[in-house]
Amino acid sequence: MHTLLISDLHLAPERPQITAQFLDFTRDIAPRAQALYILGDLFEYWAGDDDDDALGLQAAAALAALAAGGTRVFLMHGNRDVLMGKTLAQRCGATLLDDPLLIDLYGTPTLLSHGDALCTDDADYQHFRAYARDPGNQARFLAQPLAARREQMLGMRAQSEASKQRKTETIMDVSPAAVEDLLRRHGYPRLIHGHTHRPARHLHMVDGHACERWVLNDWYERGGYLRCDASGCRPIPL
Repeated sequence: MHTLLISDLHLAPERPQITAQFLDFTRDIAPRAQALYILGDLFEYWAGDDDDDALGLQAAAALAALAAGGTRVFLMHGNRDVLMGKTLAQRCGATLLDDPLLIDLYGTPTLLSHGDALCTDDADYQHFRAYARDPGNQARFLAQPLAARREQMLGMRAQSEASKQRKTETIMDVSPAAVEDLLRRHGYPRLIHGHTHRPARHLHMVDGHACERWVLNDWYERGGYLRCDASGCRPIPL
């Protein structure tokens, strides 16, 4: 018995090779797992559940087929696809998750998160995060025509990339204090997250407790996943 975790696929038409890897993964690898957790940023951007983009429909169909075969599928919002809703989840045969979420993973308490809330040194991003997750702001955005939403999303993507060029790597990484506070509040569990695109295993000593933290890899150039079972977790590249 094992579970797979992935994040930051950023599926987009301009990276067809990554889409192909994802489709192969859902067909050939994920069906052997009990569950697949996607911890945010499945898509490069998501303009709303009424989006009929071919890539979105293709990805949803692949996940629905995986779920129909018996693998439980879970979706968590990322910073790029915060507008994923219940309609998309149903289309994927998936369950939407809260962020963070504490689960029992083969006897080990494990906290799942996208990870962007931990980047507290980036004040500008945290301000935008609060704005983007506000239900009122989301409702006003979704009330616009789909074409207008898509255009705005593309503009926000460009602004985000430009903003990154002006920030240091340290500011865009998680804050150690924020990580320790999160682990403390949830009883010193194992933590698995994405967002930073810096795959690694970290060990945090918090109040005398040794807490393992796994950072998932992104799929910009090559896919990969974290495989967890009763003996622990290990990263596997595609």
